[in-house]
Amino acid sequence: MLDDFMTRAALAGVGLAVAAAPLGSFVVWRRMAYFGDATAHAAILGVALSLALQISIFTGALAVALAMALTVSLLTGRGHAMDTLLGVLAHSALAFGLVAVSFLSGIRIDLMAYLFGDILSVSRADLGVIWTGAALVAGLIGWRWSALLTATLSEDLAYASGIDPRREQLILTLALAITVAVAIKVVGVLLIAAMLIIPAAAARPLSRTPEQMALTAAGIGAVSAVAGLWGAYALDAPAGPSIVCVAALVFVTTSLLKRA
Repeated sequence: MLDDFMTRAALAGVGLAVAAAPLGSFVVWRRMAYFGDATAHAAILGVALSLALQISIFTGALAVALAMALTVSLLTGRGHAMDTLLGVLAHSALAFGLVAVSFLSGIRIDLMAYLFGDILSVSRADLGVIWTGAALVAGLIGWRWSALLTATLSEDLAYASGIDPRREQLILTLALAITVAVAIKVVGVLLIAAMLIIPAAAARPLSRTPEQMALTAAGIGAVSAVAGLWGAYALDAPAGPSIVCVAALVFVTTSLLKRA
């Protein structure tokens, strides 16, 4: 079954949805959209380092994404507005990554595949990496679910409950870095933030509890992946952007239902 490239692509998309849904819910609740964007943009620098050092793309992207996320966390509140800091770091990391890729001699690289994803070329090994990363993120979020919810609701309430909000922030940072690393093959660095935010935002009007929102977001993400692949195949369109387009249409639909 896994010899069929469309089957592998669909499994990769569903794996990304499993990783991104619970994390995306926290990104929406904490209003961390730019945070996810900055971390994703840094991944292209990780790709360049991976190719230069001849290590796996996952390892390089994970290391650089984690470094970027930690840098943002440490610099927050130290004299710079959050949106300004994230804007500077996101675009700077992307620019440095693109320049670094241009200096790689003797290495053939399809830059568009890393910017917008190449889900149709996912291999069995890639599937293993994606689903292992998805399991790690889901397990990490599930393990700290109550503490993360408390810290998201109120830092004062977290301290009163014996929970360190900074520690929970670091856990989210680690989960975000893993998600970026596994998603780069599926939707690329420019669309990772969209798959984090849009399914969670689409699930919000349909949900009454945090748990229901996370599960609904996972379902929307999975449906968007499969439907986007089908649409890309039928219309001969790029697969990664098609997946995001379907997710966006679901968001518009749930928003209109909420208003109605």
